[in-house]
Amino acid sequence: MRKYYLLLISLVSLTNHAQIKGTVSDEKGNPLPFVTIFQEETYNGTTSNEVGKYELNLKKAEKQTVVFQFLGFKTQRITIQTDKLPYSFDVKMIEESYSLNEVVINTKINPAIAIIKNAIASKKENTEKTARFNADFYSRGIFKLKNAPKKIFGQKIGDLNGSLDSTGTGIISLSETFSKITFEKPNNLREVVTASKVSGRDNGYSYNTARSSFYDFYDNTIDFGVNMISPIANNAFNYYKYKLESTFYDDNNQMINKIKVTAKRDSEPVFEGYIYIVEDSWAIYAVDLDIKGYRMKEEFVDVMTLKQNFSYNKSNKIWAKNTQSLDITAGAFGIKFDGKYTYVYSNYEFVNSFAKKTFTNQITSVEINSNKKDSIFWNSNRPIPLTIEESNDYIRKDSIYKVRNSKKYLDSIDAKGNKFKLLKILTGYTYRNSSEKNSFSYEGLLNLGSLSFNTVQGYNFDSGFRYTNWKNQENKGIYTSISTKLNYGFAEDRLRITGQFIHRFNNQNYATLYLTGGNTVKQFNAEQPISATINSISSLAFKNNYMKLYNLEFATIGYSQDIANGVNLNGKIEYQQRKPLFNTTDFSFFNKNDLYTSNNPLVPDDFTTPAFEKHHLMKANLNARINFGNKYSSRPDGKYNIRNEKYPTLFLGYEKGFAANEKKYEFDHINARLTYDLKLENKGTLGMNLKAGKFLNAENISFVDYKHFNGNQTHIGQTERYLNVFNLLPYYSNSTNDRYFEAHAEYNDEGYFMNKIPLLNKLKSTLILGAHTLSTPNVKPYTEFTVGLDNLGFGKFKILRIDYVRSYQNGFQGDGVVFGLKFLNILE
Repeated sequence: MRKYYLLLISLVSLTNHAQIKGTVSDEKGNPLPFVTIFQEETYNGTTSNEVGKYELNLKKAEKQTVVFQFLGFKTQRITIQTDKLPYSFDVKMIEESYSLNEVVINTKINPAIAIIKNAIASKKENTEKTARFNADFYSRGIFKLKNAPKKIFGQKIGDLNGSLDSTGTGIISLSETFSKITFEKPNNLREVVTASKVSGRDNGYSYNTARSSFYDFYDNTIDFGVNMISPIANNAFNYYKYKLESTFYDDNNQMINKIKVTAKRDSEPVFEGYIYIVEDSWAIYAVDLDIKGYRMKEEFVDVMTLKQNFSYNKSNKIWAKNTQSLDITAGAFGIKFDGKYTYVYSNYEFVNSFAKKTFTNQITSVEINSNKKDSIFWNSNRPIPLTIEESNDYIRKDSIYKVRNSKKYLDSIDAKGNKFKLLKILTGYTYRNSSEKNSFSYEGLLNLGSLSFNTVQGYNFDSGFRYTNWKNQENKGIYTSISTKLNYGFAEDRLRITGQFIHRFNNQNYATLYLTGGNTVKQFNAEQPISATINSISSLAFKNNYMKLYNLEFATIGYSQDIANGVNLNGKIEYQQRKPLFNTTDFSFFNKNDLYTSNNPLVPDDFTTPAFEKHHLMKANLNARINFGNKYSSRPDGKYNIRNEKYPTLFLGYEKGFAANEKKYEFDHINARLTYDLKLENKGTLGMNLKAGKFLNAENISFVDYKHFNGNQTHIGQTERYLNVFNLLPYYSNSTNDRYFEAHAEYNDEGYFMNKIPLLNKLKSTLILGAHTLSTPNVKPYTEFTVGLDNLGFGKFKILRIDYVRSYQNGFQGDGVVFGLKFLNILE
């Protein structure tokens, strides 16, 4: 009975979604990939797959005119008369007879220039025609890995859930989506995902959505991490050279100009390849353009190839994009990645305007059962047939997923990994129950990655235990973590222990409860301005003592959640007991006769006076983060915030010290912070970070509670950007218990200037200009100006930065060079 039921469903499905299917090839029988196929006078279309196979879904069986369109080949209009569908029909495409009009050639006139000028002049008219529409959207994304090693940094990578064969090659990601989209230029989008399929995860949701597919060459720039210049941008002639290679006529007898696009300067954010422009209307007929990785500051990307095809509708005289593909090749260390995203737009409905509340902050919503569609649905509706490799990947991984997620398999794998050996007392041990989705881990006594040095503890390292339960994380976002950290300092011969409990309730408003407590050492500046790694090198090699520490015994309870769209609230109450600490070691590798400064940041030459008296108090903190204009994507397994880059982010905070052992330690502190990145089209980005605050009733508070500012005396930078640090400021020279204001601004030209400077453009680096200022009472304002180069390095590894800094405080204070070693972030 079940077989007949499935057969009935299949017949109904085929009736509703009848297909014309077949293979498209050239005259020699070679299959042609990415051929555009559509029903004439409609926006119902598809494209052939990598081996030339196509399927065109039709509403009903009747006389049809189907158009086959492929760059380099003559467009074919084929009338099909059939009363029975599905219908198989193979097509052989004939190469286009390109020509250039035989006229008297004037070598001083480039005919492509006039065509591009007309295309630029007609942009507004052409883009307005497709500015507002509803459409059906299909996307497929696939990534392949080649020559993956058996281990990375000593860790086995396995077969990635059945993705890789014995040579380290295979599909590591394959997914598809169907969506209903409503779009209004420049960036209003409403998308409803109706079907989602992920290879190897029958309950997964694909991230292939329409939001990342809108590459519009009528815009002046196209966002690929950096703003790439369109070949028909208003200022395109500053970046491109053009050559009219040929002309041909499409099936509507409209002349198409094939124009080769090349870069004037190699390092600029530009495309190379071909753009096809329709004569007279000057609309885009197609694009076939390459993007080199170094031109968009993505060194691990070799090249991306973007192709778009447009079809013409005689009734409304609109050229609309019907297919798009993005091919990606990337790699390093001999490992190669190949990816391809394919998009099909169909059933367009162009409108003059939308109702006021059509677009909201919700960009994408995913229907709850979108990942439950069966193979009948996909086989009947998928506009691009799967290749044999893709079909096999779905079958194999779906089978592997069922096997490897069965309790029997998970228990067997856990039993193997959970075997305990005496050596694990030193190296660490993890017990895992995968079927119940929980684990217990022990970091071991040789956790060398945590080893560091400071003058209070000497050499010190961490160990610890952690229990994690993620049983409901996949569908509901719930997880629980309980951990403890043990830190031992050899010079002071002291063990400190802290513990932490975290429970997240959901993935919708991210409600999270946390409890922490124990005994630890802390820097006076809670933002930890100097890292343990840099401080260890600075102390052991140069005998500098920049990290100033105190002992903290504490117990904290806190809670955070999103209380509205774009608004997160975080509150906590904490008991703290603070105790001053002193140097316990004078050890270093070099400069052994020099002395370390004391652990007192106020009096660095006084080794007996503490920075503060031992005391305790309670602290309450309430902090809000507001992302103005926040957008989000809603899925059954969570809400995912998408910050609106047009608007700044505002942070507001209130801190209160109370119930201290002495009244003088109590205080109130209000503060605010504003961050914003101003995009300057292709001219770079100006980043800003503004902070201000005020203490109340804080005349005699502990130095621990002062507002401290992020200085840097090591001349080493670790972050991508210096928007939260003063590059030459001593760590505690300007600390205050009164009002304060600090401002950081950094301009990154993203190559706009550097790409145009001979010789320097060979570096493929970016120019950085910075300004930083700090104002507190009773001290002259402190200011820094910086100029530097970022994106420096060797080959694909652009992980270095260098800045020259000049500082002023009541006149010129000093200058220096800061070396940015961004890879050190990995060590922290």
